[in-house]
Amino acid sequence: MRVLLVEDDRRVAAALSSALGRRGYQVEHAATVAAALAAAPCDLVLLDLTLPDGDGTELCRELRRRSAQIGIIAVTARGEERDRVLGLRLGADDYVVKPFSMVELQARIEAVLRRAARAAPEPDRITAGGLRIDVAARTVTVDDRPVTLTRKEFDILVSLARQPGTVVPRERILLDVWGTTWADRHTVEVHVGSLRSKLGDSRLVETVRGVGYRLRGE
Repeated sequence: MRVLLVEDDRRVAAALSSALGRRGYQVEHAATVAAALAAAPCDLVLLDLTLPDGDGTELCRELRRRSAQIGIIAVTARGEERDRVLGLRLGADDYVVKPFSMVELQARIEAVLRRAARAAPEPDRITAGGLRIDVAARTVTVDDRPVTLTRKEFDILVSLARQPGTVVPRERILLDVWGTTWADRHTVEVHVGSLRSKLGDSRLVETVRGVGYRLRGE
């Protein structure tokens, strides 16, 4: 999962980037409003509201205007009620006042990403080569052969099938299926192994070593 960290204090940014990286996030740092607006698309923004070239609340408004799906968490020393209310009204999903613990920030990140995932439109059917998934009916066929999956296996498959050919990090799968990124990574490996066996073609789900998994696209 890609995180844009907008923070002008480089020591704070370095510490947060390191902590988030250890938790499996891909972090891009922007120290200014201009750099944040020029950054690559991401899943989540951690946004300091006090920046050297502009007001973070206006940046929050612009980021929300660009995307209704992106998660935005204000991470700032501005803890007055009026600041929290303004930040939330301008599009932030949550508001964390410095100082904070990484345990609290991690929990808030997961909550925001879960809400964003639930809000995203889910296709009724997904097709990738001979694979057919009926999301509403929770059925799967491979070359017209019905495949019976457990709830977790089905949810993993849907997580991968949303973007065939694209690598999905283990942390994204954990969040989509288990609702947290703190679960044992071995759990994903076991379920993916069972999923491959039931699909009948081990090449359908590819392992990208050290990153995650990819559903083979056509």
